[in-house]
Amino acid sequence: MSELITYYLEMTQSQALRAKPLPAGLNIVECEQPQFALNRFLYQLVGGPWDWTDKLSWSDEQWRELVESPAHRTWVAYQRGAIAGYYELHRPDGRNVEILYFGLAPGFYGQGLGGPLLSRAIASAWDWAETERVWVHTCSLDHPAALANYQARGFTLYHQVTSSE
Repeated sequence: MSELITYYLEMTQSQALRAKPLPAGLNIVECEQPQFALNRFLYQLVGGPWDWTDKLSWSDEQWRELVESPAHRTWVAYQRGAIAGYYELHRPDGRNVEILYFGLAPGFYGQGLGGPLLSRAIASAWDWAETERVWVHTCSLDHPAALANYQARGFTLYHQVTSSE
């Protein structure tokens, strides 16, 4: 049995963002017309290598309820026409934005895209009117660079949980 460490990080001021600029050719577009099937696809594409499983059993109705909520927004990153990654923001209380899902698609690791994409995700969260705090959680099963990327962009660790898998 191995230990699973979950890290909770937050940013309480937009000025804390240490952004990396978008590289040429990386385009990030908000999905202004919600499509729950797209979110399910992105979740599986990006999360598959990291064993994201919490929503694999969700029904269409559960996906629709989340994705079509006014408290939920999605962006997709494209590199030369291919999906390079995505992020979802969730703000059910109208003040605290969670980066609900964030990551790169297989084939786009190690190209320097994670920092710029995360920078845009954080900026999108702060640009959402009345945001007071941006937070995210990651774990020891995530990409080895994930925690360092969050911290390099300005997030601070506020809670850590260790459990047995």
